[in-house]
Amino acid sequence: MTKSARPAIETLTTGDDLRQWYWLKAELVDYAKILGVKTTDGKFTILERICHTLDTGETVWPGDIRTKPKSKLDWHSADLTPETVITDSYKNSQNARRFFKSQLGDGFKFNIAFMKWMKDNTGKTLADAVEAFKEQQAATKDPNYQSEIAHHNQFNQYTRDFLADNPELGLKEVRHYWALKRQLPSPNGRHVYAPSDLELGDPP
Repeated sequence: MTKSARPAIETLTTGDDLRQWYWLKAELVDYAKILGVKTTDGKFTILERICHTLDTGETVWPGDIRTKPKSKLDWHSADLTPETVITDSYKNSQNARRFFKSQLGDGFKFNIAFMKWMKDNTGKTLADAVEAFKEQQAATKDPNYQSEIAHHNQFNQYTRDFLADNPELGLKEVRHYWALKRQLPSPNGRHVYAPSDLELGDPP
């Protein structure tokens, strides 16, 4: 299969065009600097800032305009109890960590799934959070359990899906086909494994 040549980033003039391609964070940071766009945070945040600038001419992305939390609870110093309500000011602070260790043991550690639960469950209590953590930990004991891969980590997701579909192959093949795959456009900017990827080029 003939692969499409990925265009130079500065030649793309709309957000939709930019989102179709796989970019390294360093490439996005360099282009953001040229456009006068903020360069901190994750790769996909920087991508959205650039897309907004290309589409509107504005250098401030609406996602960077933060509303102040309504709650004044200080999660760094508050006296936390199981009855404490999770507020919009919640932080994964050392204070919160100490509370969860007191309830769940010294082995407690924040993980992606639990931090997402805390973010999504404003209004529930820390007692609810403790039970949610226990449920998540119980789920990990299922032989079919797979940990959640962060949305931005496309390569790790591609690796998992590729090897699940091709157990006879290894990381050498994963890297080969991923390198070919990321040179192709994608309608939504996500480069996910498909069985047809093995037709992209000769095996390594």
